[in-house]
Amino acid sequence: MLKENIKQLRKSKGLSQEELAIKLNVVRQTISKWEQGLSVPDAEMLVSISEVFETPVSTLLGENISETKVDDLKAISEKLEIINLQLLQRKHERRKIVHWLVILLCVSTVMIFITLFLLNSPYLNWDYNNPENAVLGVAFHSIEWIFIRIAPIILIVSIVGIILTRKKN
Repeated sequence: MLKENIKQLRKSKGLSQEELAIKLNVVRQTISKWEQGLSVPDAEMLVSISEVFETPVSTLLGENISETKVDDLKAISEKLEIINLQLLQRKHERRKIVHWLVILLCVSTVMIFITLFLLNSPYLNWDYNNPENAVLGVAFHSIEWIFIRIAPIILIVSIVGIILTRKKN
């Protein structure tokens, strides 16, 4: 396995036997003998080879490089699948939160509208000769006036939001 791993790593780095020999301070024939399985590098040389190839010594001595790459790709694809599932779950959770917030906005708008309708603007009967009542009455009237004009828009937008964020089967 060592011979195949040295050869595959050398080729993957785009090195010739001569270039690898120069980096390791050996002759080209030594590299050729390693790759043919006629000899093996000593422990110090294995460390040097692993540094040149930027790979652990255990990889040089272990399984074939091509098998490791297949396993690495499989592990990466499994991790990506897990990440995609987590992102999908987070998207569904956000959609659900937005859906309920829009429902709450719709219900709140209807409840405020009903309350204002039932109260029938009680501030209109106040004594406006008192400056505090006058300011407060104008403030209530302004809020009511703005709400009555904006409420239909809020209601329409929230209904559209409910429809768009509903769970699709």
